[in-house]
Amino acid sequence: MRARSPLAVCCLGMLICWLSPSGRAADGPAVELTASRNGRITELLRKHTPRQLFTHSAVGVTRAGTSIPCLYGEHDLDPSTSRKRILLIGGLDGAESSILATLAAASWFAASDEARPLREKYSLTVVPLANPDGWANGTGFQNSVGGKPGTGYPPAGPFYQSATSPEAQYLWQWTGLHAPDLVIDVRQSNQQADDGEARFAVLQSAAKEAKRLGGALRKLVEGLPQGEKVQADELAAALLTAAPAGTGLIPAVRVTVPASSTGKASSTFLKTLLQQAEATDFPAPSPARQEILRRQKRTAIETAQQLARRYGQDLKSVQYIPALALVGRLRLGELTDDSKHLADVQKIVEPWLDGSQDSLAGRVSGSTLSGHLIFAELAHLTGEKKYNPPVVAAAAYAFDKSGQPLPAMAFHSEMSDAVFMGCPILAEAARLTGEQRYAEACLRHMRFMLQLNLREDGLHRHSPLDETAWGRGNGFPALGLVMSLEALPEDQAGREKMLAAYRAHLRAMARYQDPTGMWHQVVDHPESYREFSCTAMTTYAMIRGIRRGWLDEEEFRPVIERAWPALLARIAADGTLVDMCAGTGKQTSLRAYYERTAIHGADARGGAMGLMVTTEMAAWQQEQQQKKSSRPQP
Repeated sequence: MRARSPLAVCCLGMLICWLSPSGRAADGPAVELTASRNGRITELLRKHTPRQLFTHSAVGVTRAGTSIPCLYGEHDLDPSTSRKRILLIGGLDGAESSILATLAAASWFAASDEARPLREKYSLTVVPLANPDGWANGTGFQNSVGGKPGTGYPPAGPFYQSATSPEAQYLWQWTGLHAPDLVIDVRQSNQQADDGEARFAVLQSAAKEAKRLGGALRKLVEGLPQGEKVQADELAAALLTAAPAGTGLIPAVRVTVPASSTGKASSTFLKTLLQQAEATDFPAPSPARQEILRRQKRTAIETAQQLARRYGQDLKSVQYIPALALVGRLRLGELTDDSKHLADVQKIVEPWLDGSQDSLAGRVSGSTLSGHLIFAELAHLTGEKKYNPPVVAAAAYAFDKSGQPLPAMAFHSEMSDAVFMGCPILAEAARLTGEQRYAEACLRHMRFMLQLNLREDGLHRHSPLDETAWGRGNGFPALGLVMSLEALPEDQAGREKMLAAYRAHLRAMARYQDPTGMWHQVVDHPESYREFSCTAMTTYAMIRGIRRGWLDEEEFRPVIERAWPALLARIAADGTLVDMCAGTGKQTSLRAYYERTAIHGADARGGAMGLMVTTEMAAWQQEQQQKKSSRPQP
């Protein structure tokens, strides 16, 4: 490996430092290396890197804790753009030449007058350093734990838990959801003779639906200097044979650049490829992008109906996950005037009302208590008193055997989840019975949990065991507070403090929204994966807040409008989901939260949250349409 230049070291340092929201480097040898660089050089790089032309985020995180940076170009965050979308990936080989060539090409495209006509037709996103530890350690293709992220595609799950190559897992899933029209994998040439030219290679054989794409790729590189054969387990091959994140195939080309970072090919390969794309009328959108666009064109009702075909079909035990799915089905029935949903749900819950099953028998937990929200929903919807007793029975866990109030709702386990697990069921008991003690218990429980886990920055740590602001561990307070506010009367003493806590938390969450519209598995760590349930819960809380006048629409509508298409992109027509965090108890480190399984497929928890947010969006859209229709015509 050639020695790394000071300029390259600083450039990488800036990319990683920009990804640290607190300005404090995450743990890991590569980041520690960049953090120690001379501040003056860092400032020089800040001045001379066209940062204002890119939106910075991250693809994922290595085993050493190093962020894998990405730079979104103008227009490239919108899959519906009329431009053809290019994804430029450098550094999978850990070679400095591929990193510098990628950055040089990105700068040329974003800032040069020469590229101006191309910017009208193309958009660009860049992953300049896909194997940062290989580069930082001088080990080339090999990362800090012996893996080789440049090979092994498509990577196997579970995501993102690979002991040797999590970089490949992150890059694969992220690429599928970003859904470009062409991926360019930039690597250093292995050829002995360095003639200063970039060389191009594509997969030479493709089957079935990939044949058309393969033909277009071969036409794209026809007449250009040819590189070594693309191997079957390279990224450029796998993208043409397997659908990353389940979206669709993506055309890809591998470009090799000379080892000399000063060679003319270091920045002109992109110009060459784009000119070829123009000349050959390279097809777009890619199959992956077409699938994302199909998903994002669905209405909220259509998406909810797709979810309802898979979720909300049973209540084998009274727990919050199946209960919220059933709540979502009830609301879908109201929105569509389809009485079948109500009839189905009433039939499903009947065994818990007729004495054949006891909802509080056996092991009771916070999930059990919040699962009783389905009975509150049915009580309000039908007006039938038979649904009240289970709600009151669950709320009784806020009191001791003599009826005296406890400091907090039972089974809170010191986790931020308990803001949802305890508060709404108490608020609903207050609404159904009119008894003040339940409202007071709700507010008391909220104060207890906020004192325990609310951080100074407005986010919630998951538990006192660790400071990490887990994604769903913040979705739970958002959902719990908004559902409690809905149930408590506006003149309830102490409600104003709950409203203030709700507003402050959602403002804090808005600050950490990813450029794609998602929230992360660890809210303030953009290198953690973009997580479905946290985004669904937070978006629900914001929509309901606008609908009820608790949030300023001008402030929060843009946040919702960014989140909504991102959620749709992660819900397939069959109700399967992408990057849904598995069940998570108290963890003791940031790394432990990074490594919680990201489910790709059917998931009851995610389906429930998906039903809640899609029906809430549908209700809001219907209200907006009604307001528009009722306005006097000029």
